[in-house]
Amino acid sequence: MGILQELLKDIPVPKMAKVKVKFDNKKIIDLGQELNGKLNIENIVGKIQPGMEIAVAIGSRGLDRIVEITAVTVQFLKDLGAKPFIVPSMGSHGGATAEGQRAVLEHLGVSEKSVGAEIRSSMEVVKVGELPNGLPVYVDKFASEADGIVVINRVKPHTAFRGQVESGIMKMISIGLGKQKGAEACHQMGFKYMAENVPAMAKIIMEKTPVLFGIATVENAFDKVAIIEVLTPKEIIEKEPELQKQAKALLPKLYFDQLDVLVIDEIGKNISGDGMDPNITGRYPTPYASGGPDVNKMVVLDVTPQSEGNANGVGTADFTTQRLVDKMDKEGTYANGLTSTVVAPTKIATTLPTDKQAIQAAIKTCNILDFKNVKMVRIKNTLVLSEIEVSESLLEYVEKHPNMERSSDLYDFSFDKKENLF
Repeated sequence: MGILQELLKDIPVPKMAKVKVKFDNKKIIDLGQELNGKLNIENIVGKIQPGMEIAVAIGSRGLDRIVEITAVTVQFLKDLGAKPFIVPSMGSHGGATAEGQRAVLEHLGVSEKSVGAEIRSSMEVVKVGELPNGLPVYVDKFASEADGIVVINRVKPHTAFRGQVESGIMKMISIGLGKQKGAEACHQMGFKYMAENVPAMAKIIMEKTPVLFGIATVENAFDKVAIIEVLTPKEIIEKEPELQKQAKALLPKLYFDQLDVLVIDEIGKNISGDGMDPNITGRYPTPYASGGPDVNKMVVLDVTPQSEGNANGVGTADFTTQRLVDKMDKEGTYANGLTSTVVAPTKIATTLPTDKQAIQAAIKTCNILDFKNVKMVRIKNTLVLSEIEVSESLLEYVEKHPNMERSSDLYDFSFDKKENLF
């Protein structure tokens, strides 16, 4: 028996129970009708003149109903005689190539056929100004030459900084439309200054280029559009902070203040830019964001196939498995850190041979006297939180909580012959 097996062999894994978790499920059913109603108002319609070439900026994240929102917007512009075209607005994503960014849009379902507009993808940018601190401000060349720019994005909490404006329309304008050079410039001074630099850059771009309006969505805990707004540049500055507050209120969460152990079955870039959403786990890649539970030890067991080996976020955990490490594309993972300048999440967590040993290691090191009373939660990933598993010691708390309901008897985890979870 190896030393690790010897150290862990007597560590008990607690009995678990399934728990259903309730979140606000309000959503917009007829999104096309809602959006058309907000587009067809005087101060929006009046901005569009026949013959105008209008760049519609779309990002790389999987916004709910992005194809429908884009297609409705394109048709609205065409009906007024404009000539809309799509510009990928995603910073350095897609390998920082024009072809890669076009491919990212196609993966999201945004094609020339599906939205009814040409896609013009290029990494070429023009400099439109500088911040007082000297940081350059860039804009996609195609967008800069257009007669108008429309920006579509979801408003949600960022994973690495806090501010009145985080992820949303202004970040899409400053980083997304800035392509690789804009993303690099905005990240240059680190996330400590992002809350200042993002809106400052966006304001310069809105002053120097013909941004007509932005379409902002806020999604519920199930990633469905709950709110959609059409905002003029002045309204973007005034109203995006309020949308950010609403997004935080609708965010799914783990309703626990403190956990000894959090087990996460899978991480991946298709789940979060950070592999797992820190707003859920309470573990952030920088000291400039906070919120969520206080988790003593965290385990990640695997990486999704869709992440293609990019295991960004594994370093945020305390323990992982050899299975995850074997699937890891180190070059792709490390490139993530070099671009964002945040490299702690790309480190490899303490690696154990099996799921069981990784979980036992977390329990052993979680600093409690009686391991049988460990407060442990297991989730599939940070997108799937409506059903979770909790250890026996948490059941009394669960039964008193208005948003949680126990849905099974207690049971033991099922491990296969290789000590991995079924």
